[in-house]
Amino acid sequence: MTSQAPLYLDGAATSPPAEAVLEAMAAADRLAWANPSSLHGFGLVAAESLERSRQRISTVLGCGSEELVFCSGGTEAAHLAILGLAAALPPGRLLLSSVEHPAVEAAAASLRNLHWEVVTLPVDRFGRVRLEVLESLLVPPTRLVSVIWGQNEVGTVQPIEAIGRLCRREDVFFHTDAVQMIGHRPLRFSELPVDLLSCTAHKIQGPRGIGALLVRQGVPLKPLLMGGGQEGGRRAGTESVALAAGFATALELSAQRLDQHRGHDPMRPRRDDLQQALLDLPGVTLSGCPDQRLPHHLSLIVRTSSGQPLSGRRLVSELWRQGLAVSSGSACSAGRDQGSRVLRAMGYGEAEAAAGLRISLGPWLDDHNLSQLPHRLTEALKRAIASLST
Repeated sequence: MTSQAPLYLDGAATSPPAEAVLEAMAAADRLAWANPSSLHGFGLVAAESLERSRQRISTVLGCGSEELVFCSGGTEAAHLAILGLAAALPPGRLLLSSVEHPAVEAAAASLRNLHWEVVTLPVDRFGRVRLEVLESLLVPPTRLVSVIWGQNEVGTVQPIEAIGRLCRREDVFFHTDAVQMIGHRPLRFSELPVDLLSCTAHKIQGPRGIGALLVRQGVPLKPLLMGGGQEGGRRAGTESVALAAGFATALELSAQRLDQHRGHDPMRPRRDDLQQALLDLPGVTLSGCPDQRLPHHLSLIVRTSSGQPLSGRRLVSELWRQGLAVSSGSACSAGRDQGSRVLRAMGYGEAEAAAGLRISLGPWLDDHNLSQLPHRLTEALKRAIASLST
């Protein structure tokens, strides 16, 4: 392994918790450790802390506090959105993009057992939903559409506002997976044509184990977890006061960074510099949309000098030997030795679909790290390509 300090470049998988987040969680664990449903003084302290965190999160996300349901993370939030809404409606048709996160795909697949029709929407070479196909299918029995906002593997950002307007016009409910989007652009749920929005804390230097589903007032939703009646009867189970405090702090930190940079993620120009340096290397090409993409995200296809796609998994291992932590495809399925279904949906062949490389940045990288990154990563990638091409 290289003598240089390792760099974590896999924020789209998860992110190192910010120091302020750890401090907020420790304080909540010390002072508000009780069950927030208890009616005695200890419980009331916990309930007050939980509701304060809920209000802080709602303020950043631009929703009413009663519209926010705490969940265990993005996966549960997406399942509650899709299965909870479907349980409140007569069976119908669900439309989802062919580049959804596996959690959304799994929830959709289970609807087939409940007599729902599930239709997958095609995407173009950049991973963008083909709006003309979506629009043609917004007729009965379509009741729900689910489209990921920022694609986790290739970084493509979907035109959520346009999709939402089409759904509103036809009285179809719309869910978006915003796990990769929150913290990277200002978000006002009240101003979006979206009925359900799922998100999580750990992609923005918050804790693992907590996320949220935003539910527009008036949208029917049945709980998946029943028993205690917490979260307004929409999600049973004792809430984690400490995790909620960490989530709120992480969101506020991200909002402060956006405010300081006029609503733009400060990682974008750093990402752009890195992207240009890497694309100057022979055999390295961009995947995903070149302009409508997550500001901290870079996805590549890497080939040998003869044009043969290189295994993304092998590149990840080789780059780690040189102290760089990156990813190949989705971290949630990284243990599977197969090509990316997202790249295949975008029209890439089998060999190319196994050659994806993902780099995702974040505020844990200081100016010194970021200034060195283009040179260090290009040199490491050149060595990795050379070693794997022999």
